[in-house]
Amino acid sequence: MTSETDRPPVADPPSGDLHADLLWRGMVFDTTPGLDEVLRRERVTAYVGFDPTASSLHVGSLLPIMGLARLQRCGHSPIAIVGGGTGLIGDPSGKTAERRLLDAAQVEENLQGIRGQLERFLDFDAVGNPARIVNNLDWLGNLRLVDFLRDTGKHFTVNYMLAKESVKRRLESEDGISYTEFTYMMLQAYDFLVLHDRYGCGLQMGGSDQWGNILAGSDLIRRMRGARVHGMVFPLVTNAVGTKFGKTESGTVWLDRERTSPYRFHQFWLNTDDRDVVPYLKYFTWMDRGEIDALAASVAEHPERREAQRALATEVTTLVHGEAETRRAERAAEVLFGGELDELSAEDLLDVFDDVPSSDLAADAFAGDGIGIIDLLADSGLTASRGEARRLVRSGGVFVNNRRVGDEQAKIGIDAAVEGSLLVLRKGKKNYRLVKIR
Repeated sequence: MTSETDRPPVADPPSGDLHADLLWRGMVFDTTPGLDEVLRRERVTAYVGFDPTASSLHVGSLLPIMGLARLQRCGHSPIAIVGGGTGLIGDPSGKTAERRLLDAAQVEENLQGIRGQLERFLDFDAVGNPARIVNNLDWLGNLRLVDFLRDTGKHFTVNYMLAKESVKRRLESEDGISYTEFTYMMLQAYDFLVLHDRYGCGLQMGGSDQWGNILAGSDLIRRMRGARVHGMVFPLVTNAVGTKFGKTESGTVWLDRERTSPYRFHQFWLNTDDRDVVPYLKYFTWMDRGEIDALAASVAEHPERREAQRALATEVTTLVHGEAETRRAERAAEVLFGGELDELSAEDLLDVFDDVPSSDLAADAFAGDGIGIIDLLADSGLTASRGEARRLVRSGGVFVNNRRVGDEQAKIGIDAAVEGSLLVLRKGKKNYRLVKIR
């Protein structure tokens, strides 16, 4: 299991066959010719661009993040560009309509959130190959239009740009494409050129929808510097039922705990379809071939055990949120099956029981020795009547905070409530009711 204090080890260049491992993991959609030999022979500096349209990345960003992290563990040098400059323009790749443009203050706020998330995967203090985060606004923000058109724009023909799939798709759409987004390809190519000049960057990676932009950058470097650089793109991840990866009925699954709680993040991975779980283990965990092959056998022979899903949820939640939050998420999930509520906050429980009916009771109902268990069950709506409440208590079918209450004369004080504000009532195995104390 990955420890939240683990740091990627630095190897003498290069270590292992990175390209072969990426192929086995299904992470290579396409590459420029000869990249496999370059990765085996040389220490490479590579970059991936991240879109700063929100203050958090989402699980759709995990594949390129893991690509950079795997590269660093083999002794290569990763660069993450957070596109503060291009984020002000908008990338048409994979989009059917133009996105709302951000102002500089919004982009800067988003940059800070994204940096903190990348630090969980990349080692910025490694000796020899530290990771870097750069903001392309640092160079694009000072770019003079006339100079850019003269020195860079002359290397792009309109025919070349129109032939790119991302541009063609938008031209065929009802809204078309603005000149602002049309220039995005040139700006991304210029990023590659700047990183090549400053850091010796020789590889750009990204999603398969970025292939045209990546080739434009490598072609620009060949024309302006006479150097050969490379590109590699990852597959766009989908799931077995055809839904876009990272999207659920409740929306996007974010890496930020304030947007998607660790419990719901853990549940997202735990609910992975049997057909998807082995590819996801290869993409998103540090497990080796032997471990994943064993889990693949478990999926084939005993799918009901869901061992692979549990391993996936534990590994990825630990990577993103740390071991402590993973343990909390696992304990929260156990609550649904009668587990102890110890160490869980009211916020945790509200998250776990988000879909459970609830009712409000005034705090003065708990005055003195507390409220009688029969009154509590009936007033909360868990039972239809006090007579039903008595029968349930006598039969041993009533639980308060997952602890059985067998005495129909029992009193429940406010001190029994989690943080003085929440009680979890249950009848039978899975019939829950929340009581919020106001």
